[in-house]
Amino acid sequence: MRRHRIEQRKDWQERAKALGFDYANIEDGSYWDETACWELTADEVDMLDATTAELERLCRLAVDHAVSHDLHEMLGLPGNMWDRVCDSWRRAEPSLYGRMDLRWDGASPPKLLEYNADTPTCLYEASVVQWEWLVTVRPGMDQFNSLHEALIATWPQFGAPKIHFGCMRGWLEDKGTIDYLRDTATQAGIDAPYIAIEDIGWDGRRFLDLVPRPMECVFKLYPWDWLMRDAFGANIARARTRWIEPAWRLALSSKGILALLWQMFPNHPNLLPAHRMPGRCAGPEIKKPLLGREGANITAPGIATSGLYGAEGYVYQQYSPLPCIDGRYPVFGSWIVGGKPHGLGIREDRTPITNDKSCFVPHFFRPRS
Repeated sequence: MRRHRIEQRKDWQERAKALGFDYANIEDGSYWDETACWELTADEVDMLDATTAELERLCRLAVDHAVSHDLHEMLGLPGNMWDRVCDSWRRAEPSLYGRMDLRWDGASPPKLLEYNADTPTCLYEASVVQWEWLVTVRPGMDQFNSLHEALIATWPQFGAPKIHFGCMRGWLEDKGTIDYLRDTATQAGIDAPYIAIEDIGWDGRRFLDLVPRPMECVFKLYPWDWLMRDAFGANIARARTRWIEPAWRLALSSKGILALLWQMFPNHPNLLPAHRMPGRCAGPEIKKPLLGREGANITAPGIATSGLYGAEGYVYQQYSPLPCIDGRYPVFGSWIVGGKPHGLGIREDRTPITNDKSCFVPHFFRPRS
């Protein structure tokens, strides 16, 4: 595993625009960063694939255990949210995708930092954008990336001829991700209209779009914990609308799942010690809000970030600093689609905490001869 410094393409911005990658630049810097790339070996890709599949297996066992033993307090989920989680899990509602963030230095086994199982972003850049980079910059090489094909193949499992797609108005990255997912659904033969989350209506029995028509199935790039706190959240149990991601993914999005995983599978090579109470990791700890996002409200040795999260409680995970290479700290985001590993996206930051403005850096590997 090596990080290469390279020269970016002179026309990269025009290429990004042609792809519809409108958030390639974020505020005062480049979000998409092709001044560097990562080279993996085929064996390393195989290990990432196997690690991700193993962690997915453990995570599903943990959700089943949490539901069976009513561990909502461990996950920091109040009763109304927990009821939805349990009902969703018992119905075996299918899941589309998720992203596991891994700490990996190429020498020791990859370790799970957290599972973005409800509203993961970075999908379009991991799928289409870095593939376009590969075929133009590293022709003849390969990439851990079958995301596009897997998404198209997975949509039919929901059995819905029409799926509304929603996110909050004005969030550029979320809208870009939604538009990409709509495109993959359309390629799978599904009618995929867009609606802003703020425009979803309620007539006392059903959720409605702007026409107004009943919404039978909705993909929402909007967290379940926010949805359940909204005014119409109480109506979810009364309506027939199906939601993607399903509610049971909220159990995995709570960082309390890290403590449960460690409790169930202590000393597993792909897990870090984690507990709901501080001081139990036998060394430095990183404190994370259970339902936090984008690196907010994190406390670790020499590190403290601000934010609006934490009222729901915290998890304390053994602090295993990210490797620092060329002054950048990488996190390896391994993607699950339809319950199986299908791709890799690498984020980097100049600090040890990855946030919403951290750069996305492409990767490649040399195929076996």
